[in-house]
Order: sequence, then structure tokens, then C-alpha cells
Amino acid sequence: MILQALTGYYEDLLRRGDIAAPGWAPAKISFALCLDGDGQLTQVVPTTHEDVKGKKIVLSPQEMILPAGEDRSSNVAANFLWDNSGYMLGVDQKGNPKRSEKYFLAARALHHAILDGVSSPTALAILSFFDTWRPERAAEHPVLADQLASITSGGNLLFRINGIYPQEDTDICDAWQRYWESPDVAARWMQCLATGQARQEIARTHPKIKGSPQNGFQTMGNTLVSFNNDSELSYGHEQSYNAPVSKYAAFAYTAALNHLLADKNNVQFIGDTTVVCWAEGAEPAYQSLAIAALFGGEMPGLSDNDLRAVLKRLASGLPCDDLGVDPNRPFYILGLAPNAARLSVRFFLRDSFGKLMRNVNEHYERLEIARPSYVKPGVLSLWALLRETVNLNTKDKAPSSAMAGAVARTIFSGGPYPASLLEAVMLRIRAERNITWGRAAIIKAYYLKNPHTDCPKEVLTVSLNEASTNPAYILGRLFAVYEATQQAAGINATIKDKYFNAAAAMPASIFPVLNNLYQKHLRKLTDGQRIYFDKQVSVLKGMLGECYPARMTLAQQGSFDLGYYHQIQKRYTKKEEEKNV
Repeated sequence: MILQALTGYYEDLLRRGDIAAPGWAPAKISFALCLDGDGQLTQVVPTTHEDVKGKKIVLSPQEMILPAGEDRSSNVAANFLWDNSGYMLGVDQKGNPKRSEKYFLAARALHHAILDGVSSPTALAILSFFDTWRPERAAEHPVLADQLASITSGGNLLFRINGIYPQEDTDICDAWQRYWESPDVAARWMQCLATGQARQEIARTHPKIKGSPQNGFQTMGNTLVSFNNDSELSYGHEQSYNAPVSKYAAFAYTAALNHLLADKNNVQFIGDTTVVCWAEGAEPAYQSLAIAALFGGEMPGLSDNDLRAVLKRLASGLPCDDLGVDPNRPFYILGLAPNAARLSVRFFLRDSFGKLMRNVNEHYERLEIARPSYVKPGVLSLWALLRETVNLNTKDKAPSSAMAGAVARTIFSGGPYPASLLEAVMLRIRAERNITWGRAAIIKAYYLKNPHTDCPKEVLTVSLNEASTNPAYILGRLFAVYEATQQAAGINATIKDKYFNAAAAMPASIFPVLNNLYQKHLRKLTDGQRIYFDKQVSVLKGMLGECYPARMTLAQQGSFDLGYYHQIQKRYTKKEEEKNV
């Protein structure tokens, strides 16, 4: 399904003119080897340009659409028209001249195999270069002498003949296309599992996926489909013959995935998982809107309120004609995680764009909760949600990879939240004794989606539910009132620092202690303050009765935390209202 969807996406991109044709791919070129009509090297010209990376200006190679390169690790395999200095000149910085010579001879053989019989002046100049160039004398060549170190540093080189790049020569392009499309003499012909087409030339190995090394991808690329070990053989089928995918489909799906990964605006990271998404038809509006909705990104021309309005409209199955978005359009989300030289699929989801937006919108609605005035309006994006599960005072602030992937999959699919999300949030609350609005929102959303009798709907409200009779919820409210009383008495260290965790877990043991402290704090208050707090405490105690639970479950502790949070926000809201009067 993944390969089929990516192959379809490649064909959509090809129809739009947004991707290279089969047999061609983007390549980064650092130098041009300038040849005259006789194939003599006359000049080496840098093709780099200034690029801004962070706060630095660096020289970046020029990206060109060229014949697709070979995937190689330790084997000798040359590229057509372009490659590193070892293949193009027979010299490099690896300190093994004999191996460099092998590289050059492989490149010469490849170019003769493709260009023999091609009569264009450009093709003849290239062949003449390979026939007359002597790698052992490269260091003595006057054109190379002053910049040999730069040329051999690892960047790619490309021919340029009399000011013309060879990929601009129609005869050379036709020759390459015939070569690329010609079947391998040792090829196997089977039905392609990606396209379903019968009798297709099957790819023995698949091209590499080039993601960001900063997120775990190998510099040389990773493979999505590969078989190396004897234990992976089936009925004598070696390597990728175990899962027959045509040469065309292997090229198409890798080209499409590399296209997605190369777009910085499309790629998102969740822990160690790299997430990309696309719509059938390859229209970028779907990607932009999905990224903005799911990950809190910006979409030009849309404010946060506009984005929520669009989200709700799509969730209702209504089109957004001004954005050119159809809720019925099939949409895909793919999560990949590097695993050594291979890629593992964390999740892959396919649904209509409207259904996806409905799931996301419902997720945001479950998260809605009263928040402090200093918190900016807007949704709790995925990265912000996951941030609530980590200790921000540690060096490694990355959330659990497995948990992050499970949460993302839940939001996209509309399924139940993973228990690991609640456990991580509760752990942070107990460790820090701090219930942020984000953590309170997560608890609320979790139990709305994962119902539990100990955390009923009556406590899962946006703001304080004064009518709730849930004991754990009332205890949380009572603790908040006790804390407010202590603060009003002018005591810096609050009861939250010492008693919060124990009060949430074992209220029967702790609340009598808290009540005694409360009585002492009352004596330090004015008459008006004593009446104010005592009225609240009396109401809450009256709702509780005399019996406190000995122990509370995790769900009950969730109710306690929400009661505490709601009561705090009620108090702050009242203060803000008094200021504004």
C-alpha cells in the first residue's frame, strides 16, 4: 500500500511537472569540468552559491536534474555525466591510487557503453576526454594544480562542453534514456506488487532514501525495502526478488519520498519519527493545511481563528473553495524512523482529507480547557502536547519515541489515546507538583476518549463544574482552597510543595493534617478573608461528608488534578474580572 501510494504520488508530480522524469533525479554539483571540442580540460569552474544556514552564510552546491545516480556502498559503480573526482578524474583524497583508477575506468566504460554511436559534438568530446585523460598525471595538470584539494574534497563534478551542459544535448539524453530503460540481461520478470502490472523487470535492489542526518538518516541514504541475510531468503529469491517491485516502481516511490523529504516545509519530526504527508493529485494546499492543523505551523493568509474555522468546515464535510481543498480527497500520512541502514514504518494512514480534519478537530475540542490569561490563544499543537510529557530542565528534552508515534497515530486516526501519554503527564505532575494548562487539557482529553468511571464526564469540563459531586474532584478543589488560604496568610512555602502528591494518592491520611493547617492560617487573615475562605471550605466539606478515600486510583487522581486546576483557574478568572471592572 505504501509503495503503491508513493508511486501514484510520483505520477501526480510528474503530470504537474514538479519532479524529474524516470531515469533522472536531482544531484548536487560543486564544480563544472569545462572541455573544448576535442575533449581537453580547459577550466574547472565552481558551481556553488551562497546559502544561509542558521546565522551563517555557506557555499552550497548547485542542484541540477541529471541522470539518476547509482546506489553504492563499497562497490564500484559510476554515474553518467557527473560524479565525484575519483570517477571523473581518477584522483581523490582516499590515498589509494589503484582504486581511484578503477573508478575512472568504470566511468570510461559506462560512457562508452552509452555514447558509442552518438555523433553529437558534445558526446564525442566527452568520449575523447575519457580516452585521452591520464589520472596519474592529474596533479600536474595546470588547470587542476591550484585547486586540486577543493576539487577532490568529495563534491560532485559535471562536464560542460563549450559552455553547454551535456544534459541539454538531445542526442545524449536519448542515449541515456535508452540505456536506463534497457533490461538487465540477468533481470527477472515478474508481476510488480506495487503497480499490479504483469511481466515487469524486477529491481534487484532499491534506490536509497535521503532524509536528514540530524534525524538519524544515514549520509549515504537508507533503504525502505531490502533483504541481505540468508534468513530472509524465500524459495531461493535473493535480495529484493523476495518482494518483487518493478524497476520503474522502485524508482518512482523512492523519487517521490525523496521529494517529500527534501521539502523542509513538509517534513515534521515527532521524537525519532520523520513525518511526511501528501494528497492524491499532489496539490500543495492540502499539505500546507494539514501541517498547519496538525503541527501548529503557519499557513500564509490564515490566522489561528481562520485556521480553526477552515478545520471545522472541513470536519463537517464542506469544501473550502477559496483554498481549493476538497474534503473527499484521499490523503496520506507516513511516519518513518531510521533503524541502522534501513527505515522502519512507525505508521501509515490513508483517509479522506475531511475525515482526517474531523479527527484532528475532535482532538482539539477534547483539549479545550480554561487557561491562564498569559497563555496565547490557539490550539495545543502536537509538539506542544508532547512537550508537556518531558522534563524541560534536562539536557535531552525529546519525548519517548514510541509514545510520540502512538499519540500521533491516535490523533490522525481518531482512536483511543495510548496509556503511555497519561502516565507520562501524571509522572511530570507528581515530579514537579505543577499542573499546567496543557497537562490539565491532556488529562481531560484522555478520559473523554478513554472513558473511566473514576473520572466521569462531569469533571471533564472546560471550566469549573461547581455541581459535580465526584469525591476526587471535590478533594482537588478543596486542596486548591487550602492552598489559597495559606497564600493569603503570607506564607511563602505552600502546602502544594509538601503535601500535593500524598493528598492526591492518600487523602484520608493527609486532609486531616491540611485541615489543621488551614485553621492556623485562618487566624492570620482579616475577618472578610476568613468568611470568604470558610464559606468555600464549608460548602466543599458538606459535599464530601466525613469519609475520605484511603487511596485513589490513577483515574481518581486525574479527577483530583482537574478539580484542583479548575478551582485555581476560577480564582484567577475572578481576580481578572475584578481588575477589569
